[in-house]
Amino acid sequence: MIESNRRGFLAGAATLGVATAGAMAAGPAAATAAAAPARGDVITPDDPRYGSLTTGNNQRFAARPDYIKMIRSTADAVAAVQAAVDAGRRISVRSGGHCFSDFVCNSEVEAILDLSELVGVGYDPGLRAFYVEPGARLMNVYEQLYKGWGVTIPGGICYSVGAGGHIAGGGYGLLSRAHGLVVDHLYAVEVVVVDRAGRARAVRATREADDPNRDLWWAHSGGGGGNFGVVTRYWFRSPGATGGKPSDQLIAAPSDVLVSAVEFPWDQLDEGSFVRLVHNFGQWHAAHSSPDSPYVALSSLFNVSHRAHGSLGMFTQVDAGVPGAADLLDSYLAAITAGVDVTPRPAVRPMGELPALPGLAQPRRLPWIQATRLVGTNNPTITNPTSRGVHKSAYMRRNFTDAQIRTLHKHMTGDDFHNPDTMLVLFSFGGKVNDVAADATANAQRDSIFKMCFQTFWADAEDDDIHVGWARGIYEDVFASTGGVPAPGDSYDGCYINYPDNDVADPAHNRSGVAWPLLYYRGNYPRLQRVKRRWDPRDTFRHALSIRP
Repeated sequence: MIESNRRGFLAGAATLGVATAGAMAAGPAAATAAAAPARGDVITPDDPRYGSLTTGNNQRFAARPDYIKMIRSTADAVAAVQAAVDAGRRISVRSGGHCFSDFVCNSEVEAILDLSELVGVGYDPGLRAFYVEPGARLMNVYEQLYKGWGVTIPGGICYSVGAGGHIAGGGYGLLSRAHGLVVDHLYAVEVVVVDRAGRARAVRATREADDPNRDLWWAHSGGGGGNFGVVTRYWFRSPGATGGKPSDQLIAAPSDVLVSAVEFPWDQLDEGSFVRLVHNFGQWHAAHSSPDSPYVALSSLFNVSHRAHGSLGMFTQVDAGVPGAADLLDSYLAAITAGVDVTPRPAVRPMGELPALPGLAQPRRLPWIQATRLVGTNNPTITNPTSRGVHKSAYMRRNFTDAQIRTLHKHMTGDDFHNPDTMLVLFSFGGKVNDVAADATANAQRDSIFKMCFQTFWADAEDDDIHVGWARGIYEDVFASTGGVPAPGDSYDGCYINYPDNDVADPAHNRSGVAWPLLYYRGNYPRLQRVKRRWDPRDTFRHALSIRP
């Protein structure tokens, strides 16, 4: 059926979009026929929507493609890929538009395939799994899974991230210490691929051991977006799920959670107390990141903001249903401030990844779905669609050294930089994430204790050099002992592909001698290359940090 629709689409149109336009001109009956399967618009430079669709969430990166093709079905995606391949156009793929780098929007792309209208979420009884389409935003995924069946996936906090790229890169969030990565629950994927002859087709791959396409499923369990084809659907079923009810197939969302949000004022911190505070965060995670830790139900996000912001901020959540949840939260908060002469106060301002949360200075019990909305849907910094940004990541296997924390303090308090929307985000990791073998999924980082993202946001292109330079400076200084990047070893485990940074492929900034693919994929890279050669032998799907065939 897909193949038939593809041929009909191409035969009936000299260029993309003509078939649909002709059907509309012929009248309602023809338009209805053309709408099955659904086909999205083709947006060209003369369309008033074009300018807003040539960039994503990061305004540093823009494209001038021949067109943006909106995708509304798998058949639509097959036809769109085939048309671009036949015309020799360079393709890029977008689900939600949150890519931190230029993978989608760059000067070489000639056709953007935009899947943001593919937003379905539901249950597939045939596969005994929940499906999520790539354009669905994370908050909508959580809402629909929870309201329909009381289940969820352990994804990120930002409400507007598109599921497509989030899942392909691994996906993690506040529930990951308790339930692992998003891809640890990935059962199947549907992908539009292009063979050596240039023929586009849709392929379904599952994690079943006897599935001849299993390697394609594996590549999408952390291998990054834009590498192998166009994902049109994901399915989720937790490993070991039994029974016939939909609610038995995926992890149950917490009913209630205990949440805390506090600020640590910069005017109460000197270098020594800053070092102790950040050290305490790392030390706690070093002690409590095993899969059997009693603290796996607790996760925390610590925004080490620039002094220009006025304070550092921390949000912590623990499943209220676990035994002794209140004591777990209290002991964690006490451990973070131990030996630090600082008085936590209400979080009255947005804090990097987090909104203002003034009512949570004392831990509060909230329904999980309410807490998820609260922390994820009201952030004016990370979700600002007009801003420019730079992002650099690292997985930590050991705590910071005191020298590294003093380096952080120097860059966060320097008199030559004054952007309040600048922070190092430290995010709890480990727990059940570390209970999976490094080669079981494409996401290889399975023994870290916390992960981090250096980031800063600004408005004007004329300030790019200042902000990019600041981010490069702090990152390369913190990891100076390993060549300016978190080279895998005893202390670090590389970088997160969903926080891509083109600098790691530049010897001027990566002086470690470790090739960039090993930073992102560790020992899984050769296998990813084999998958690439099988499923994308023409290298149709590529970008600055794509898998090299």
